[in-house]
Amino acid sequence: MAQHFLLSAQARTLSLKSIYKAGEEKAYETFRQLRWPETRGQAVCPKCGCTETYDISTRRRFKCVACHAQFSVTSGTIFASRKLGFTDILGAICIFVNAAKGLSALQLSRDLDVQYKTAWVLGHKLREALGYHVHTGEQMDGDVEVDGAYFGGHIRPENRREDRKDRRLAQHQTGTRRVVVAFRERLGRTVPFVTKSEAQGVELAKMHVDRLAFLHADEASHWDLLHDGWQTERVNHSEVYSDHGKHTNWVESFFSRLRRMVSGQHHHVSPQYLYQYANHSAWLEDNRRNDNGSNAYALLSAAMVAPVSRVWAGYWQR
Repeated sequence: MAQHFLLSAQARTLSLKSIYKAGEEKAYETFRQLRWPETRGQAVCPKCGCTETYDISTRRRFKCVACHAQFSVTSGTIFASRKLGFTDILGAICIFVNAAKGLSALQLSRDLDVQYKTAWVLGHKLREALGYHVHTGEQMDGDVEVDGAYFGGHIRPENRREDRKDRRLAQHQTGTRRVVVAFRERLGRTVPFVTKSEAQGVELAKMHVDRLAFLHADEASHWDLLHDGWQTERVNHSEVYSDHGKHTNWVESFFSRLRRMVSGQHHHVSPQYLYQYANHSAWLEDNRRNDNGSNAYALLSAAMVAPVSRVWAGYWQR
């Protein structure tokens, strides 16, 4: 029997041992190569674009010849104003991509020996960076599956049966329940959105799915509007899960991963940041067949081109 790729040595091209053995200088060179690939690691001023710079080697900073601005390899990126060393950040990325079902901030803080606050913000910065890979702005085409799943809003039932309420009714909800509506191309990418109702997925389809695409949805009545614009296949899950190619199994496998991430790793996810975890799960689902080294460098490259975070920069200082 042939060995699965993820069990082979080819899937393990990066390890924590190799990162820390190479040291801080090697990690710093990696950051430079991925920040300025066009100049092979030679610094480029982020303000004016000048390629002539002075190297302030004692502080790992640069000074632009043209505008005299000082900057570092992480200036203007999502890692701006970082305090962790380059080796620790690279190690965190390695741990992050190796976690197939997501990574809790508590585990990351223990692995890196940093405060929980540091690990929590670092994890969210990485999720924001990979979000640019998930939401590229390109319309989805081919065979596209669409579905929605509810997350959060759990209401603990009363102890006595006569005191319990119907938790499905709107007046008995906490207001924190959200719906993740996901579109998934077969043999393509997964794009999730967080909404308050699954029916909002119709408007999202108008913006993000090509009109020549073939949509696949379940029997929910709000998906009836998809027939006005797309060739749509429906499957009645009360009767069958798959009917001659009509199914939503692939997008439901994404929801399965996301549920395991939320319940098994994080235990509780705020509706304010649910979109971050949905993007993380989508990225893991789409890149699960890649070796971990490729995923790590792809994530670091995304972080090097992502702008300074408007949400997470100085988060604990408000």
